[in-house]
Amino acid sequence: MNGLYALKPWYADRLSGVRGALTRRRISPDALTAAGVAAAAAAGGALALLPAGWAAAPVALLLAARLACANLDGALARDTGRSTRRGALLNEAGDRAADLLVIAAFWAVAPGWLVALAACAATLPSWVSLAGAAAGAPRLNGGPAGKTERCLLAVVAAATGWYAPVLAVLAAGSAATALLRGARLWRELGAADRAGSAAPYGATPPSAALSAAATGGTR
Repeated sequence: MNGLYALKPWYADRLSGVRGALTRRRISPDALTAAGVAAAAAAGGALALLPAGWAAAPVALLLAARLACANLDGALARDTGRSTRRGALLNEAGDRAADLLVIAAFWAVAPGWLVALAACAATLPSWVSLAGAAAGAPRLNGGPAGKTERCLLAVVAAATGWYAPVLAVLAAGSAATALLRGARLWRELGAADRAGSAAPYGATPPSAALSAAATGGTR
């Protein structure tokens, strides 16, 4: 189920030199989160304004930068001891904003109802994962239509002009991802309940909050 997320360790290793340089220059992890959102907005602008084919290269480069920032902000926060709960909140909000900015760009080239459907569906996997983390489960990531796959689909649309088909695949894939994550969490939380290790209903386990901060937190 991890999809392209399985490549994250390899990608993080490729970025190790950049991470070291950012650490030496004391760059704020928050600045990287903001840069990732800005890169996504610029990618959306290229998708909306440039003809299909011409848009492919700038969209691909800008979304690669968006993913690099998403990888680096949490890593930089850990390396510099600046992982916090507020940073985790900012990281999650930045990821959602970046996704929606790219999808919103399709409004210029595809039916509005399909754009809205894809935008709503794209948020579902993260909400399911965050709900699971709040209940004490590990934070789930990956495909079949996780963050990396959604970026790849935007590049495909920019290269081919298949805007509506790409949005349909994005919506269906995101819904499938949410269902798969939900089914996995249902099983794991049920096993935890039977083992007597569940947190009180409605409570956010401190370990889950700290884990989220350590994984993607900044500030």
